[in-house]
Amino acid sequence: MGEAVRQSGIPRSEVFLTTKILSSGGSPEKTYQKCLESVKNIDPSENGYVDLFLIHSPSSGSAGRKEMWQALERLAEEKRARSIGVSNFGIGHIEEMKKYAKIWPPQVNQIELHPWCQQREIVDYCSSQKIVVEAYCPLVRNMKAHDETLVSISKKHSKTTGQTLIRYCLQKGWVPLPKSDTPSRIEANADVYDFNLDQEDMERLDGLDQGAQGAIVEAVRNS
Repeated sequence: MGEAVRQSGIPRSEVFLTTKILSSGGSPEKTYQKCLESVKNIDPSENGYVDLFLIHSPSSGSAGRKEMWQALERLAEEKRARSIGVSNFGIGHIEEMKKYAKIWPPQVNQIELHPWCQQREIVDYCSSQKIVVEAYCPLVRNMKAHDETLVSISKKHSKTTGQTLIRYCLQKGWVPLPKSDTPSRIEANADVYDFNLDQEDMERLDGLDQGAQGAIVEAVRNS
């Protein structure tokens, strides 16, 4: 990723780069060095940094989560990470952090979000704590491209189903993270600022929620 940015010729300040740590390194220092190495791989300049560094998952247990968060805090203090956050964390995981965190709440929680998996409890909690919610899998990996409700709303606005889903995320206040390696689709995914879903559209999409059963990757645990 870092090499691609360097080869592009685009100024580093104009590219927002995110990375994650999956598991702790076995000690606070080893975990910090693991994170620092990730930053250096992306931006090897003397004052290299990432814009956002996330803990990928809460699956490392309480001790592992603490170790990783303290490593990220150290990076933030050193300005090697502009923002730090978490991914797939439920309410209990975030509340637990109060015991040891110098930086709380996390600035971002990245979770699976789309009309079929709206995760309202954690979204409402994050909103109350001013935690930015990033939505991964907002296009549901194209698995719902033929859903009757989605298709009818998309036709109404002369937009693709993907554009409708991204617009839905934006109007919900989520930061959508659509994934594609096709240039034309990347361009289409950004072409979502010339229309708005009305209240009826939003209510119809809200009505598709299936709770945790609607997740295609993972729904968070809130207890």
